[in-house]
Amino acid sequence: MADERFISVEGIARRYAVGDHVTTIFEDLWLALPKGAFTCVIGHSGCGKTTVLNILAGLESPSEGAVIVDGHEISGPSLDRAVIFQGHALLPWKTVLGNVAYAVASRWKTASRTEIRDRAQRYIDLVGLRGSEHKRPAELSGGMKQRVGIARALSIEPKILLMDEPFSALDALTRGALQDEARRLCAEAGQTVFMITHDVDEAIYLADRIVLMTNGPGALVAEIVENPLPRDRARDALHHAAAYYPLRNHLIDFLVTRGGAFRDNLPAGYDRRRPPVTTQWPGAPIAPTPMAMATNFATR
Repeated sequence: MADERFISVEGIARRYAVGDHVTTIFEDLWLALPKGAFTCVIGHSGCGKTTVLNILAGLESPSEGAVIVDGHEISGPSLDRAVIFQGHALLPWKTVLGNVAYAVASRWKTASRTEIRDRAQRYIDLVGLRGSEHKRPAELSGGMKQRVGIARALSIEPKILLMDEPFSALDALTRGALQDEARRLCAEAGQTVFMITHDVDEAIYLADRIVLMTNGPGALVAEIVENPLPRDRARDALHHAAAYYPLRNHLIDFLVTRGGAFRDNLPAGYDRRRPPVTTQWPGAPIAPTPMAMATNFATR
């Protein structure tokens, strides 16, 4: 990818003081994200994943360090960065069209009412909600509300899309459908995506790279795993890919065993500023070329 440090997390820390006691969620955290990449972050509750996302969004400030996006330090919220929360966070008094149009109007302040409505309608159509434009959130299912959230976030055409477990509360079929939509729409728009998930299979399906964080407090970025599966992967063929189960086992092994011990027993040579990037793991096929992987995947 052309810009390997489009987002550069540089030595950030987040501390909370309660009385005389200070809790360090994480400190001296470094992470570089390429432009156009879909990055998923996995780690146990309490490791600071959501705090990192909030700092990227400009909703929180780091206690130390800085986050640089496209050469500029983040100092607050920006329409270049959109957030899809775990909860839908819709305005209950506005319709589907009203919620999306509100975001569009915030982005294009001089647009006419017709232009705003047409742009909002285009994104409502993209997430499959044509016919529900005039319904309010109380009239929508959970999956439909999340579709509105996706449409609203994408409608402002942000450079960066931040997602905090947006599908975790949904049933399996709805979750799968929205994962498919989010992956397709983000790819078409060339979004740089930072997504938090506890679901290993979701990360494998969606991500180009998977960031593994150790247990908190005092969490670290232990490892960045490059997903070897082709970007045009298909859900129904995913488990047939030669690298799928070795990759899945590697991630689960980290969550179950390695993640808890990593922080207190740092591997020799570990550098916080350059977390190791893993492309091979026990049981994985021996370094297949991208073309060979795509061919294997397509013919299974």
